[in-house]
Amino acid sequence: MKKSFHFLWISQLFANLGDVFYIVGLISILYQASESPFYMALLPFLNMTGRMISSSFAPLVFNHYRLKQLLVISQALKTALLLILAVGSLYTLSLYFMFSIIFAVAFLDGLAQPASTALIPRIVDKSQLLRANGLLSMINESTQLGGWALGGILVAAMNGEIVIWITFILFVLSTLCLLFVIDHTPFERKRNIPKKQQLTEGFQLIWNNHSFRTIHVMIILESIANVVWVAAIMYLFVADVLHVSEAWWGYINTTFFIGLVVGGFICTKYEQFFEKNLKYIVLFSSFAMAIIMILFGFNRVAIVALLLSLFFGVFDQFKGILLGTWLQLKATDDQLIKVYSAQGVLTSMLFGLSTLLAGVFANVFSVQWLFIGAGLLLLLSAIYFSCVQKRFV
Repeated sequence: MKKSFHFLWISQLFANLGDVFYIVGLISILYQASESPFYMALLPFLNMTGRMISSSFAPLVFNHYRLKQLLVISQALKTALLLILAVGSLYTLSLYFMFSIIFAVAFLDGLAQPASTALIPRIVDKSQLLRANGLLSMINESTQLGGWALGGILVAAMNGEIVIWITFILFVLSTLCLLFVIDHTPFERKRNIPKKQQLTEGFQLIWNNHSFRTIHVMIILESIANVVWVAAIMYLFVADVLHVSEAWWGYINTTFFIGLVVGGFICTKYEQFFEKNLKYIVLFSSFAMAIIMILFGFNRVAIVALLLSLFFGVFDQFKGILLGTWLQLKATDDQLIKVYSAQGVLTSMLFGLSTLLAGVFANVFSVQWLFIGAGLLLLLSAIYFSCVQKRFV
């Protein structure tokens, strides 16, 4: 792997760990300041809204700035915002000011996420893309797995304000690492393209390319299905179906992330096998995920739920890495960033709306039917891929 890739994954490691600590610290500070469930619920809502809005306007920015330049600027601005929040947390901050910072950080994330993903094929040889994506997935999921536990320990041992200061330090390190990433891809600012065309180009690329369209139809169906894993739904399932303590939601969540890490490791270890059998592994993984989700809905045994969530994570990772690598191989450098921007809009919007609908359905139907319905959506996705798999040669 090239040095630039190493600096990129180290930067993402610091940034992702900082993002987890940032959320943990904020939850603690918001709870102490308001003790209101409504204000706590605003945190994920503002995160989703900020990312969706910035993803919508991202193509305008990407046409005027290099990806590395944009990454450094966005991470540096996030670092500055965390410094303001850390200093402000020493005093009495208004909730509205805190929510403004939360929205601004989410807005910058909506620009940085597609930029960092699109940068990977520019600094990694095509023959090593699958391994690079597998390594990044392992790092990201391991950070999620350990970050929440470590963040909780830090908040309990210290307080939310100190955790925000730790986040600031991690963001500084992430920004410094990005300075050493080198991208030699030629860049030319696009000045004469109408704004409407720039904003819709990513969606047009997805629609007009058969394999891109297939991938995003699957992403749409899975974004709707995967809302069952959010905390509110899982709490209901653990309490009403499994009849165990709320701690089991944490256990199920942990085994899911372990599955993701294991899936990333297997992809990296056997990259040549996965490359040669891409569409067959995606097809098998798609059906496996659907069956596991349906079984999860019918299951009433807590230990079995842990095993099912573990295997779901493994197959979810297989499919995500393979389809992501396919997209990076088939799209040009210029197309890829626009596709990722459109993808960010779709996933943010659909996940937000689906979460609201899942909450409504959970009040009307048994929570088990939500998981069974999610499994049927995943089955529809698998059947759809089986019908169009010839596009992936």
